[in-house]
Amino acid sequence: MAVSITEIRQGNTFEYKGDIFRCVEYNHIKWAQQARIRLKMKNLRTGAIIEETFNVGVKLEKIHIEYRPMQYLYNDGEKYHFMDQETFNQIELKKEQLGGTERFIKEGFIVNIAFHEEEALDITLPASVDLKVTETTPEFKGNTVSGGKPATVETGYTIPSVPFFTKVGDVLKVDTRDGKYLGRS
Repeated sequence: MAVSITEIRQGNTFEYKGDIFRCVEYNHIKWAQQARIRLKMKNLRTGAIIEETFNVGVKLEKIHIEYRPMQYLYNDGEKYHFMDQETFNQIELKKEQLGGTERFIKEGFIVNIAFHEEEALDITLPASVDLKVTETTPEFKGNTVSGGKPATVETGYTIPSVPFFTKVGDVLKVDTRDGKYLGRS
């Protein structure tokens, strides 16, 4: 179904130049007495984010995306394996398709995967996840006022700054959008 560029909003998916995109940011701008639409869009096949400016009369083909809950099973070095929670079918995704989300998933996690005509496109995580600290520097007295220290969690991701009192074995709440420490769980 073709829709006018003015009807596209943040989160909508559409086809453009043979690829499938999701609108990340929508801006209506006036430029030399003409209205234009600037979209920041994510290519759901490659994970690349691009910006394009469109004239108001442009039409795009809206795409229907289906989200399925899938359980993360394992990583074989090249691909990440997931299992459908209803049919028990398994799919593989390349690291590029995960777009950095692999830093926050561990075996057994349930994630939502976007599908278009049985093609797995994108992965969606909750806003935060709970991960156990596996490595960090020891705490010591007097280092409590400002700053923080790095901590590595069970997925291998290193959180840049956690409180000095954090120790190995603590479970931390981590923001999946920017990878920052949110608190203890």
